[in-house]
Amino acid sequence: MAKECNSTTCTKSSCEGCDKKNNPQSMQEAMNAFSDVKHVVGIVSGKGGVGKSFVTASLANRMASKGFKVGILDADITGPSIPKMYGLKGAANADDQGIYPMETKNGIKVISINLLLPTEETPVIWRGPILANMVKQFWTDVIWGDIDYLFVDMPPGTGDVPLTAFQSLPLDGIVIVSSPQDLVKMIVKKAYNMAEMMKIPVFGIVENYSYVKCPDCGKELKVFGESHIDEIAAELNVPVLGKMPIDVTFAQKADAGEFHEILNPYVEAADEALPKA
Repeated sequence: MAKECNSTTCTKSSCEGCDKKNNPQSMQEAMNAFSDVKHVVGIVSGKGGVGKSFVTASLANRMASKGFKVGILDADITGPSIPKMYGLKGAANADDQGIYPMETKNGIKVISINLLLPTEETPVIWRGPILANMVKQFWTDVIWGDIDYLFVDMPPGTGDVPLTAFQSLPLDGIVIVSSPQDLVKMIVKKAYNMAEMMKIPVFGIVENYSYVKCPDCGKELKVFGESHIDEIAAELNVPVLGKMPIDVTFAQKADAGEFHEILNPYVEAADEALPKA
């Protein structure tokens, strides 16, 4: 039997062969007893505002359209946007067995802090440990039922909450979301290096805001400058899974709570890269 680490007594020599030393995911939390989730995929970014929730919802819609049972765990506790995108309002139901996720019009199960607050404008003014514990509860206390793909919309950065999600959830891998600005190389590498340190596979990178098409001539305009994502992906030895333009239709559907109607063609390669159910 492998040794278990005791943080109060362990030494360098006694930690040799320790499960927690060799497997950072040994801190995983137990799945809710009334849930059966086959694959867990994290959607991450090194910074905010790059469209992480947009990619999460796009992948969820595509997999749901293929007949898979899909869920979204909105782990961005202080900046949740998934319920708004799908027009979900009100409070999620709960009983002695756990919390029941709400369901979108295209059959995706969703849990988010906004479905547990008095209003969607109520701010979450919590310290890191409480935020991190909430993410754990979305895994341990939510009754997901049978799910083929659970997409986790991670908070940006590499702080307490992303770390907790990486350690507590049985992630099959992650998709990194970026944008074309020059600083993206540093941001992508931060997310990639965190995943590598946690021994989590990286399925690939999706670039958002790659260009906008002129409505008159169809020319692609690089609003944020030339993309560097191909060279970054080559350097990290991971594939580019999509380059998404700025599309007003997508934004309008999200604002109207009608994102269930969107089947985003620009992330087709990303859903093909996911583990098979």
